[in-house]
Amino acid sequence: MKRLSARFKVWLDTSDGKGVLGDGKWTLLKAIEKKKSLTAACEFLKISYRKAWGDIRKMEKILGISLVEKHRGGFEGGKSCLTREGKELVRAYTGFHNEIEKALRKAYIKHINKL
Repeated sequence: MKRLSARFKVWLDTSDGKGVLGDGKWTLLKAIEKKKSLTAACEFLKISYRKAWGDIRKMEKILGISLVEKHRGGFEGGKSCLTREGKELVRAYTGFHNEIEKALRKAYIKHINKL
């Protein structure tokens, strides 16, 4: 039998089913913080600026908080960074994601790895 692996997708919804945050938006926020630029994050992730900015605005509207600060132009161009709330959200989701991943590995070893 071929070796199997377990994968998962997780996201956070509002009580009325509006998607707020999942792995894609989490990755985008982390890339903005790392690259210090929304444009550079989009290029790195190979996603459109329009989609990324739309996703950020949607999250901010639903959560009622600002996640990204944008600073326009200048000699070296603009920059973007996460707000304190944006950093807290990334940190919390990272912990949440890591715990789920750990539980998945444990369940896989217990139930599937024996096959």
